[in-house]
Amino acid sequence: MCQGLVQSYGALVACRVILGALEAGILPGCIYLISMYYKRAELQKRYTTFFSSAILAGAFAGLLAYAIAKMHGRAGKSGWRWIFIIEGLATIAYSIPAKFLIPDWPEQCRFLTTEEKTLLQTRLALDNASEEARMDCLDRRAWILILRDWKIWVSAANYFALSVTGYSTLFFIPYILVQFGWVAEEAQLRTIPVYVVCTATTLIAAWASDHLRHRYGFLMLGTLFNAIAYIILLCQGPPDPLGLKREVRYMAIFFALIGQYISTPMVVVWLSNNMSGHYKRAIGTAIQVGIGNAGGIAGSNIYLQSEAPIFKTGYGTALSMVLVSGVMSTVFYVGLMWENRKRERGERDWRMGLEKKVRENLGDEHPRFRFMG
Repeated sequence: MCQGLVQSYGALVACRVILGALEAGILPGCIYLISMYYKRAELQKRYTTFFSSAILAGAFAGLLAYAIAKMHGRAGKSGWRWIFIIEGLATIAYSIPAKFLIPDWPEQCRFLTTEEKTLLQTRLALDNASEEARMDCLDRRAWILILRDWKIWVSAANYFALSVTGYSTLFFIPYILVQFGWVAEEAQLRTIPVYVVCTATTLIAAWASDHLRHRYGFLMLGTLFNAIAYIILLCQGPPDPLGLKREVRYMAIFFALIGQYISTPMVVVWLSNNMSGHYKRAIGTAIQVGIGNAGGIAGSNIYLQSEAPIFKTGYGTALSMVLVSGVMSTVFYVGLMWENRKRERGERDWRMGLEKKVRENLGDEHPRFRFMG
């Protein structure tokens, strides 16, 4: 809200820094909280339902921004100021009921009976040896296990690559559509069907992924959609050598966001699925999202106004990041299957001989834990 009231660039930057600092824990906190209630093969569709609220917000944001911009000049304030003020006030108003609506941990939540809490804990304990693969003590050895886990760093790189394409497209979609020949207000409205279609495809992919207990294939499907989109956008003119109509380029925007929103929530859940133990999952998810969100720094700087209407740097960087994501997903999948085979052959059973205190704090390094591809 204060961003709509500032009078200097420095004040705007200060507001953005405070906003970012206070929002930083929301995404990893939400995935961690949701994972405390559901088995691994139930998590993708739940988290994606939560994530889809952000996609739908993109649709309504375009419509809302279009409407609020009509307030330009009211009380002597520009339209863009009213967008920040009104949307900021809405967030503040929601924070009051949110305090009572957001649940606590399963052991403390008020909407479950004692029997239901016991059932929930039993279901989670039976979910692939998670009762044995615990990490309830954050000691020096636990920190070493967390920080040396290759899965966290590969997933963080994957999420970073997706964030570069995701943030850049999210920031610049209206501007890109203006280059297709639509005026600013119409470009805002053209973003709405894109987000609606993306919400539907993202939810379908999440349901199918949970049903099949598989993530990798869907990530590669998202990579394919993304790659096709940016190849189309890179092949336009002017003069347009392939004669690509505006509708074809508009279709590419659909493909780009379909691929983006299939992949982004799945990368987060895939890592969470393959970590066990409270501390491992909490810190691992925070590292992934923290590093990944830095992709917004790059994403906000790759669409150069000097290159309009054909953003070769933006589209080319996005395509390269999509390919990096595909490589990281493949490395992650191969690594999980390789480790599962080693455990099936008993090559990690020596860990059962560790002292009880150490053995009960191994997290997903416990030999009975199996990874989900």
